[in-house]
Amino acid sequence: MSRSVEAGPALSPITADDVEFAVRLAAGVLRDAPPERWGGRAGSLEWDCWETVEHLANDLLYYAVQLGPQSPPLDTHVPFALSRKRPDGPGVFVHAERDAGPAGLVQVLEACGALLVAMVRTTPPQVRAHHAAGVSDPEGFAALALQEMLVHMHDLAEVGFAWDPPSALCSRVLARLFPHAPGGSDPWLTLLWATGRAELTEHPRLTAWRSDSTPRP
Repeated sequence: MSRSVEAGPALSPITADDVEFAVRLAAGVLRDAPPERWGGRAGSLEWDCWETVEHLANDLLYYAVQLGPQSPPLDTHVPFALSRKRPDGPGVFVHAERDAGPAGLVQVLEACGALLVAMVRTTPPQVRAHHAAGVSDPEGFAALALQEMLVHMHDLAEVGFAWDPPSALCSRVLARLFPHAPGGSDPWLTLLWATGRAELTEHPRLTAWRSDSTPRP
């Protein structure tokens, strides 16, 4: 029997604790990844696995800093300068030291995650800040972080590990960021469909997608 995506109003809000849990879960899995697989391509992405985790850490830090100014900008992001190590690589503003190896990279991920957890936990819920998916509140940034964590860990499973996040967490991310996603299917598979990574029955794989981080009533 498939698990259907629950309606948004029946679900509890996404919190800093959820982000903390997801970062801890991901870090625990990544620590056990085979060292020789880090240079391999991450799923359908054009990035290797190291670049993908570095991108993920940058996402978490990016969400944290958007909430940082006393009056966050609403029409553009806080202007940290991005750079790329190669033309097809991700744009980042923080790099992990290669000499520190995968263990050091995971520490960078944990540190960036901890900063976002602290910001979501301490920022008043009425605060708004810019994001390309819509001007958002702290819960929205937490949801965006979970989306990034869950689906990029799916990409990274090419390194050689299993990744099957909790169904309830996937349901809440869908309700917060993809309120019009179809119900009736496994929430994790539906989240992969909503982010262009899988097909659903009667719903072909998306070639373009976008989450909606605007606050919910």
